[in-house]
Formats: sequence, C-alpha cells, structure tokens
Amino acid sequence: QAFFCLLLCIPWGSSCPPSCQCMEREGAKAVLCSSRHLEEIPKDIPRDVVFLKLDANSITRIPSNAFRHLSHLEEIDLSRNAIEKIDRAAFKGVAAGLRSLDLSSNRIHSIPKEALLALNAKLRLANNPWHCECALQEVLWEARLDLDSVQDITCHTAPRQEYVGKPLLQVLDAGVNLCSVRQRTMDVAMFVTMFGWFAMVIVYVVCYVRHNREDSCRHGHYLRSLPSAQAHAE
Repeated sequence: QAFFCLLLCIPWGSSCPPSCQCMEREGAKAVLCSSRHLEEIPKDIPRDVVFLKLDANSITRIPSNAFRHLSHLEEIDLSRNAIEKIDRAAFKGVAAGLRSLDLSSNRIHSIPKEALLALNAKLRLANNPWHCECALQEVLWEARLDLDSVQDITCHTAPRQEYVGKPLLQVLDAGVNLCSVRQRTMDVAMFVTMFGWFAMVIVYVVCYVRHNREDSCRHGHYLRSLPSAQAHAE
C-alpha cells in the first residue's frame, strides 16, 4: 500500500529517457543526451525540462511538434548531428519561451522560414551546407542570430556561382538581394511559358489558314471542272 502511495506521489514527466542523464542545473532540470547515438529525438523527455542537450548524435530530422509538450524549455542544443530536414512546425509550442537554439554543424541546406521566424531564441546556424536563397536571407534579416557565429553561415550552393564559398552576410553586404533573384527567375519562367503559348497559337492559326486555303483550292478546281464535264457529255 505504501508502494502504490509512493507511485502516486511521483509527478508525471519526472522520468528520464534511458539513453540520457537528468540532473539539476542552475535550479532547473537539464536533460543531457549528448553523444548517445540517437537517430531521433527521444519521446519520453520530462515535461519540466528547461535545458535539453541532444548534440553529437545522428538525428536527421526535426518533425512537427517535436517539443510541443515541453512548455518550460528554454535551451536546445542540436549541434553536431546529421539534421537535413526541419518541418515548418518543428518548434511549435516552445517558440515563446525558447531562449537559445543551436543548429550548427549539421547537414541543413534549406529551412522553412516559418520554422524559425516565430522564435525569440538566439540562433546558431553556422557550419551547415546552406543553399543561399530568399528564405535564408529572410531568416538572416528577421531572426535573432548569434553574432559570434553569423560569419560562419556560408553559401555551399547559390543561384550564381560567384556566391559559392562566401559568407552569406558578405554576399548581402555587397548589395545582393536573393529574393529579387528568385523573382527574376520566376519572371523569366513566366515569359518563357507565355512565349510558348503564343507560339502554339501562331502555329495553330497558320495551320488553320493553310488548311482552309487548300480546301478552297480543291473546291474551286471542282467547280471549274463541272462545265467541261457537262459539255463532254453533250
């Protein structure tokens, strides 16, 4: 009876994932899962965690609502993983309270701006194979980036070869607007599409006129042949 009473007194969410270590840090709960060969974010993280370290693992994706139940979360360290994909709602539920988010040294080449722009956290995005595009530019302009690491956000690929290998901040400081580059690309694509449709219409009209002209010629030959055939018959 005393055992069951003890179970009832244990608060929900106080257990620790088997591959992690839970401890008190600065008077708050910290869950340490560094270098544990994790391939995904653990499902059984205590709800009252404040500091969460998931660095140096093999996590490849941050799915939607990955931390939604962790309402006290203030710091997440996801550095040195193999993250390639971050869903739009990856940090839904923790955006308001999160103070620090480390995504450095992963395999991220693009990220939905919706996933980060709602955050008030200080972001570390360095040492990823970024594709320098409009969405990344908007993140750089509007998100709270860690100033010590912003120079290490480098263009691994880009719309123009001359940007490759350069820090994104350097490219933008040179007056490049990646969003206008995308707009120009869309304008060119639209122009090519419209030109294609226009060419198809012209070809159709030419074929239609030629077909009608041939029919008219055949009909004229037929009419001219009628009197001579009549005379021959007489």
